[in-house]
Amino acid sequence: MNLYSTATSIYCHRTRIVLAEKDIAHEAILVDPKHLPEDLIDLNPYSSLPTLVDRDLVLYNSRVIMEYLEERFPHPPLMPVGPVARAQTRLALFRVENDWYPLADLIETKPEKTASKARKELTESLAASADVFAAMPYFLSEEFSLVDASIAPLLWRLPHYGIELPKASAKPIMAYAERNFEREGFQMSLTEGERELRL
Repeated sequence: MNLYSTATSIYCHRTRIVLAEKDIAHEAILVDPKHLPEDLIDLNPYSSLPTLVDRDLVLYNSRVIMEYLEERFPHPPLMPVGPVARAQTRLALFRVENDWYPLADLIETKPEKTASKARKELTESLAASADVFAAMPYFLSEEFSLVDASIAPLLWRLPHYGIELPKASAKPIMAYAERNFEREGFQMSLTEGERELRL
């Protein structure tokens, strides 16, 4: 199993977290997104990252890869068992991907005026969610899940994004972040480039 990813992409990072949490043997291939290797271009019609190659199977969407890994390697589980809880987890994933990730993308890629507006929106949205982070050890759950594998990389990048959450109201978010950052799977998932984002 090979995973093509970049050194600092949030989408690649969440996929690497799942691989690490499940202790799945694989080869991590870091590539330059501006100079993709020919074999990856041949494998993936979108030339997107991350791309997972598992024998004859090629997957190239981080959410699809994460759910495939969850189904192929069910232990430890990163999705709840019951259909209602699974649906709630998928909905939380959808919200992270549609509410927070696009703002992170704008901060990373757009001119300062647009990035500044996105930075303000992301700060306010995270701060408004503090009660949800405080409710349970992990996001809406007693156990680490695919949602946490998606939120943790975002929180790791906050200093890089120039975001400082309000100290008083954001205590539950920071406690949640540290709980995730201390996990062995999270530490194993980090590239040198991602470690440097916090320096």
